[in-house]
Amino acid sequence: MAKITANIQIPDCVSNSHPNREYEIEFVFPEFTCINPETKFPEFATVSIQYIPFEDCLDTVSLKKYLNGYREEEIYSHTAVNRILDDLVRACQPREMSVTGDFTVRGGISTSVSARYSAGDSA
Repeated sequence: MAKITANIQIPDCVSNSHPNREYEIEFVFPEFTCINPETKFPEFATVSIQYIPFEDCLDTVSLKKYLNGYREEEIYSHTAVNRILDDLVRACQPREMSVTGDFTVRGGISTSVSARYSAGDSA
């Protein structure tokens, strides 16, 4: 795993046994936490990752470690979702991927951030 910060390492991948077939993989991580840079309070979210793999698939154990690495990271919700997408695309080069962060209500407002990638798009 390549390190991004002291706590965050890009996840490992495993070889896709069906690289010529288009199928979707979905991960739902209901325990995502990061720190709001302004308030220094934790932000809680459910992060959902959907992707169509090509030659590699994300390794679930290292994906969990990667997402848990954000617990001490001071980062805005929209930046976190976009960074997760960029890192995971870099890790496994999927055909398509989307990442959604559904952040819990804070100050009376709930936030949902979605970012998408499709092979051939510029990031």
